[in-house]
Amino acid sequence: MTGNHSRVPLGTSDLSVHPLSLGGNVFGWTADEQQSFAVLDAYAAAGGNFVDTADVYSAWAPGNTGGESETVIGDWLRSRGNRDEIVIATKVGMHPDAGGLGAANIKAAAEASLRRLGVDHIDLYYTHRDDDTPVEEFVTALDELVRAGKVRAVAASNISAERLAEALAFAEREGLAKYVAVQPHYNLVSRSTFEGPLAGVVAEHGLATVPYYALASGFLTGKYRPGGAGVDSARAEGAARYLADPRGPKVLEALDAVAAEHGVEPASVALAWLAARPTVAAPIASARTVDQLPPLLVGATLELTPAQTALLDEASA
Repeated sequence: MTGNHSRVPLGTSDLSVHPLSLGGNVFGWTADEQQSFAVLDAYAAAGGNFVDTADVYSAWAPGNTGGESETVIGDWLRSRGNRDEIVIATKVGMHPDAGGLGAANIKAAAEASLRRLGVDHIDLYYTHRDDDTPVEEFVTALDELVRAGKVRAVAASNISAERLAEALAFAEREGLAKYVAVQPHYNLVSRSTFEGPLAGVVAEHGLATVPYYALASGFLTGKYRPGGAGVDSARAEGAARYLADPRGPKVLEALDAVAAEHGVEPASVALAWLAARPTVAAPIASARTVDQLPPLLVGATLELTPAQTALLDEASA
């Protein structure tokens, strides 16, 4: 796959990214440093340049405090000497010791992320989860980071249509750095978490969409089946609940049909469907091992026919 350096523009920013964003949530959690480096190496070798992490990854794991993923990525960047080739996205607001979008916290959390990543700037900095901080406060704090050269572009994850519109309007009015992208929960079995008012604001303002849970915690890989064997995964319970939803098995059936027509895995089709949605720049998917990566990369460049897209639209509606 080397040499396939396809890039897509990220909204209104000057960043251009590979159409698959590599999720860093597993680094320092279910993938140790050696496994993480192997996955990052394979992704970069395939032309990948867009790595997504957060300061909270993976505070939920026993013995971890948060920041493990950033530290692994930072060590990898340093050891490979490829900082300038990689677009690093990280997030603020959900770290147990650095919660919320208050101005002081955004500033301190950004410094901590820069330190762990061992870099002098973050390419894309997300507010990880909206809270009740006034937009004036967090938009201004983010703008200060951009002006200081510590952040290149800002984005929002887990935000409502109303708050997104409010933040964009304030930034526009005051001439401050504006959100260029959103990172919503969005996939074939979770469409209402993005489609509708939020998608409308994103489209209206020319923002990019970078969906997380693109494979529904692994459900859309097809490894969880009605009456199937259990799967050894930290996320198996989350994926199993989609089988209980009447849409779940219908979506799997449609994925199987389209995957067979292309000779690819269901995961590739699920990502291709997402990548082709209006405003989507790059779905996020994570790989714990190198052999989980190829179907994800295939999904970033696979083109579905109108009939295949319609089949998936209908099954997931």
